[in-house]
Amino acid sequence: MKDLPRFKPRSRKAVEAYISRVLADRQRPEESHLLALIAYRDGHYRAIFDGAYFTLQEGHDRPSKSQWNTLKKKMKRHDRRVFVFKAHGEIDCPDAAPGDSPCYYVDFGFFAE
Repeated sequence: MKDLPRFKPRSRKAVEAYISRVLADRQRPEESHLLALIAYRDGHYRAIFDGAYFTLQEGHDRPSKSQWNTLKKKMKRHDRRVFVFKAHGEIDCPDAAPGDSPCYYVDFGFFAE
């Protein structure tokens, strides 16, 4: 496996603002699908978000590879210094109620300059 780049930690407030904008609801941009943000010692982050962010294609129960790639491109458009990990996927929702939509995660960091 290739070595990961070094990451530059940012304030939690700045990272939450960034990822909240990326995960904004298309119908109500002032609302975000972000549910939780985890900061790691090496300076990278994990965003846990509501599965309602994705509009699933008929007959599919999870986002397509194309939808994930679109999210990653959107993250890079919002901040060109972001590094998005290849691994992503479904995760247990924090405070989930039965019948809620699934939750997903994406890991990312900001390049040290």
